Amino acid sequence: MLTRMGTGLGMMGLAGLLGDEKLLAGDAESAAQAASYQNPLAPKPPHFKAKAKHVIHLFMTGGPSHVDTFDPKPLLNKYHGKPLPGGENLRTERKTGAALGSPFKFQKYGESGIEVSELFSHTAQHIDDIAVIRSMQAEVPNHEPSLGLMNCGASVAVRPAFGSWLTYGMGTDNQNLPGYVVMCPHGYPTKQTQNWQSAFLPGVYQGTYVDTRYTEVEKLIENVKNSHLSLDEQRRQVDLLQQLNAQHREQRGFDPALESRVQSFELAYRMQMEATDAFDVTREPKNVLEAYGDGIQARQILIARRLVERGVRFVQVFHDQGQPWDSHDDLEANHRRLAGQCDKAISALISDLKRLGLFEDTLILWGGEFGRTPTVELPKPGSNAGKVNGRDHNHYGFTCWLAGGGIKGGQVYGSTDETGFKAEENPVHVHDLHATMLHALGFDHKKLTYRYAGRDYRLTDVHGNVVHELLS
Repeated sequence: MLTRMGTGLGMMGLAGLLGDEKLLAGDAESAAQAASYQNPLAPKPPHFKAKAKHVIHLFMTGGPSHVDTFDPKPLLNKYHGKPLPGGENLRTERKTGAALGSPFKFQKYGESGIEVSELFSHTAQHIDDIAVIRSMQAEVPNHEPSLGLMNCGASVAVRPAFGSWLTYGMGTDNQNLPGYVVMCPHGYPTKQTQNWQSAFLPGVYQGTYVDTRYTEVEKLIENVKNSHLSLDEQRRQVDLLQQLNAQHREQRGFDPALESRVQSFELAYRMQMEATDAFDVTREPKNVLEAYGDGIQARQILIARRLVERGVRFVQVFHDQGQPWDSHDDLEANHRRLAGQCDKAISALISDLKRLGLFEDTLILWGGEFGRTPTVELPKPGSNAGKVNGRDHNHYGFTCWLAGGGIKGGQVYGSTDETGFKAEENPVHVHDLHATMLHALGFDHKKLTYRYAGRDYRLTDVHGNVVHELLS
């Protein structure tokens, strides 16, 4: 017993000496890991040469009506107030009735002659740069699962958002700003932070939320400025904190989660200067501000351009809290109001990106989580106000559009049937849309994976086909 105890005490002493000299196997492994550690947001090359380097997602939350925006259906006006041919076979979430003709005029624009509603007459000036997909399909006619599908590639399970996948795959060009920024005024959209979650990916890839109702940078980003200490004093404070964190790290070995936490302090310090500049649109020339127009939508779309200009990888712009485009009632008034808030700014965004030489590098996606029915929604307690002038949800066929990096503009891809109810020609599932966007960004969607729970996961799960006709 004494021999073993003596040997044990001796080994404990030896272990202490070896540990001090970093000669233990565990310490050597930790040292090797620390030496090989790389910033998770450092720029990384994609699978192949990419045409797009950044994404701006203009999300019309709630489901804009495709038959009132980018997919004209004259048959609806012909049968307005009457049953549609074969209309009894249209399966809708809520009970609907007769055909509801569009109250908006459509007109051909550009050399391509693509028809666009008067709602987006400014955006239509760039139609030759836009690929309109009229045959989109989702899986269910409910907001939450459809938002999950459009943002994260999964309608039920918790999965990383598109922006998280992209920053995981490519990193970001500006280490002083988050790689993935989400803007939504007045609060969260439906499904809240799950729309920009990183899920099982490291937390550093999660979207950074900004409430764009505010104009002061201090309110846009909490604690972005320190009112008590100067930048020099903060620098000394951060340096001391980093020294203490380094000692803490040495005692525990290399841990990626701990390293990310340590790095976040440095990023927070650097963001004070960079973010203040990026979010301050008053620094723009008068003619640029006038081009975008007034209001929250104009400001946040302009901020999106300023963020992309500074190297942010993925910028998502939600129209407003909740699901503003969800027009079960008063569709004409609501769609006219909502489109009026963003149409001019979207047009200015495309012009501005071209002016700055960023259009070919920036992939723009416009759309909602699904479309709306060609038939009028009937009154139902708890579902609508009973005005009989709105449309129900429709996931069978709807429209989104792409423009910018890697996209062949001036084309319409796919179509819905003559009523606009169901995708008929060249259906494009949301997984196909994601696969195509990733291809424009230089990724094979089947190879951008992350090992979790015993298998390799990807944004498109086990689905998705690249629509090569959309690519330039």
